[in-house]
Amino acid sequence: MEDIYDTDYEVGQDNIQKFGMDIHHPVFWISALFVVSFVIGVLISPGPAKEIFDGAKTWSIDHFDWLFMAAANVFVIFCLALIFLPVGRIRLGGDDAKPEFSTWSWFAMLFAAGMGIGLMFWSVAEPTAYYTNWHGTPLGVKPRTPGGADAALGATMFHWGLHPWAIYAVVGLSLAFFTYNKDLPLTIRSGFYPLMKDRTWGWVGHAVDIIAVFATLFGLATSLGFGAQQAASGLHYLFDIPNTINTQIAIIVGVTSIAVLSVVRGLDGGVKVLSNINMSMAALLLAFVLVVGPTAAILTSLVHTGENYLETIVPLSNWIGREDEKFLHGWTVFYWAWWISWSPFVGMFIARVSKGRTVRQFLIAVLLVPTLVTFVWMSVFGGSALYQVRAEMGALAGGLEDVSLAMFQMLDNLALADVTSFVAICLVLVFFITSSDSGSLVIDSITAGGKLDAPVPQRIFWAVIEGVVAGVLLFGGGSDALGALQAAAICVGLPFTVVLLVMCVSLYMGLSHERAQERQGPGPRDRQTASLR
Repeated sequence: MEDIYDTDYEVGQDNIQKFGMDIHHPVFWISALFVVSFVIGVLISPGPAKEIFDGAKTWSIDHFDWLFMAAANVFVIFCLALIFLPVGRIRLGGDDAKPEFSTWSWFAMLFAAGMGIGLMFWSVAEPTAYYTNWHGTPLGVKPRTPGGADAALGATMFHWGLHPWAIYAVVGLSLAFFTYNKDLPLTIRSGFYPLMKDRTWGWVGHAVDIIAVFATLFGLATSLGFGAQQAASGLHYLFDIPNTINTQIAIIVGVTSIAVLSVVRGLDGGVKVLSNINMSMAALLLAFVLVVGPTAAILTSLVHTGENYLETIVPLSNWIGREDEKFLHGWTVFYWAWWISWSPFVGMFIARVSKGRTVRQFLIAVLLVPTLVTFVWMSVFGGSALYQVRAEMGALAGGLEDVSLAMFQMLDNLALADVTSFVAICLVLVFFITSSDSGSLVIDSITAGGKLDAPVPQRIFWAVIEGVVAGVLLFGGGSDALGALQAAAICVGLPFTVVLLVMCVSLYMGLSHERAQERQGPGPRDRQTASLR
């Protein structure tokens, strides 16, 4: 059989060695220039910048809600189908490939990169928001009713379950397959080689990779900036440390410093170690809340969350004739745009650590296992929060006022509140570090032309840039500047939705080609980029 992956392109052929870095021309230069220009523009006029990008974000969500919703459904169906199709037996890296990481470490890393930090805040805040009608309720359910509580947990699970993980899985599987099985560079553009052939290495491919760098850097910097504000709120709530700009900048400096040390140590000595620590701490906190909290109510919420998720996954996935348009646009479509904008970062990182797994193992671990863990996490923390609201216990009883404090307000009504809240702050900070760390490794790979191990100075450069962008915008423009950055990142989700849909077609073509070659038997292949293995 003809090998459709023969290419004259060699990894690094467009690279320039400068300042101890391996720079891919022109992706590195254009990305760096645009980031600097964007930051300067936002600093000069943070308010107008936020207004412009908020307008673009609202326009994207209002006019293309159908595209976001339909695409997210396609990604779920596509991933579930691949689990059962014969291509599920294909091993990433070839039949003899072995996993680089243990199953626990692998799962810990992909989960920490994917949404660990979000679960720390929204597992309490989101169901409380729905139950108390903070910016809309799902499917028009009446707030502060028993049915409203079940709907709140089910809708929260919907936003953090199969759909977002399917988005990540499409990108992750595509890049892992084309990198490890077809010897193409570890960049977003490689996912389109079956359709574009050698045009992949031209300006269309450059544009895709540059947009991926923007989405990754802007998303991480936004999370780091808002996260610093949230962590500072927690420190003020617990220890009365002033929640000032100096405290927030100090948090960013601390997180960035540890992230730099981690990227220098690499995957084994950095991200893997921190992810293992984080998942262990999270498991202990989960067990503590389950045992010390309202255990009976939590166990009941486990049942109700699962039932409501299964009952409403189809109605919540539909966008036609919805009466709860405020909820649909303000929550669901916003979430889908945000997950898609994060997909280049999370998907590429998952690809980087997934060599040696079969397609079926990959999808089960990336799609089904995180959904199950999220289901338990949301039920325990969200169920505890709703129990307190309904029992008029503590600050949450009055409704959601500050998302950054919701977790601490819930823990405040349990035993050892100071200890568990401190653990929660530590978890938040380490999740930020692992996100920054893994994001830096992703940007390193893209701006090095797809090399798996970029030089250490290049890793340091992008890890520092993330912190600098977050700190400068926070210091110079405050929440308006960070809001503009977040809106810009979400706007990237619109073109990337189309990119991901095309990627599904390309991935299926690649998997089918691999399956056909396996049936035919081994044969000669021209692998000019075999050094990637």
